[in-house]
Amino acid sequence: MAGTDERARHWRYDELPGVDLLRARYIRKSFVRHTHEHFVIAAITSGVEVFHHGGGDQYAGAGTLALVNPDTPHTGRAGVPEGWRYGAVYPSPDVVAAIAAETTTLRGTPGFVRPVLDDPYTVELVHKVLRATDEGNALAADTLLRVAVTRLLRRNGGPLPRRDVRSAGARTAARARALLEERLAGPPSLEELAGELGSSPFALLRAFRDAYGMPPHAWLTDARVRRARRLLDAGTTPSEAAAVVGFTDQPHLNRHFTRIVGVPPGAYQRERKNVQDTCRGFLLPSRA
Repeated sequence: MAGTDERARHWRYDELPGVDLLRARYIRKSFVRHTHEHFVIAAITSGVEVFHHGGGDQYAGAGTLALVNPDTPHTGRAGVPEGWRYGAVYPSPDVVAAIAAETTTLRGTPGFVRPVLDDPYTVELVHKVLRATDEGNALAADTLLRVAVTRLLRRNGGPLPRRDVRSAGARTAARARALLEERLAGPPSLEELAGELGSSPFALLRAFRDAYGMPPHAWLTDARVRRARRLLDAGTTPSEAAAVVGFTDQPHLNRHFTRIVGVPPGAYQRERKNVQDTCRGFLLPSRA
């Protein structure tokens, strides 16, 4: 199967606020280490996805769900030559917390315990949510999403662990993250950042990786793409967004955005501008 057979569509449906939606078929696609602000509920229909999560590779095949909690570093790639095909919903933490409070006995901040769950029934529920949005059926989309999230939380839910920031290293990492967020478009070097925090470069690097699962430069790229997504959602052009978040030019944004989000910024923005257009053709090309 040629690489041109890769397709992805990333969109929103106004009647499901706080939820992003995706359909994709990937063959050679490889997602770099990144995070999401929302939960990932990816329903695999064919092939195998391999994603590094929690210190090891996880394998999600047909009939399973790949589940990632917010702000959890992970990757993604094909586990078989034919790649993998899936549909995904990305509910915000507020959406999941509201469903958990109404339908489960979970306390604290809810999340998923295991990153892969064998559950063909919920896989089909996720795809029914996506079909309902295509058809403009808000009642069905909202109902099915709530049923799917409730089922996942009851079968595989638990309180998310609280991030410990009491150690000196964790406090240094948190300060470094805050400084990088403030200076997204013009960040310091590792040596400069360590000097500002009274640390050595290698000590800061170790502390940051321990706290956030990736080195500062990878976290910075991830944060820039997150900010670019918000700018694109607000109507900023891709070239303007690239400049605002600190990428050297639009091709630089295209490359990193596609490696993390799965579609190039132009296609991403077009779909989200046209949320009322059902666009019943399957998918848009995912090439930058």
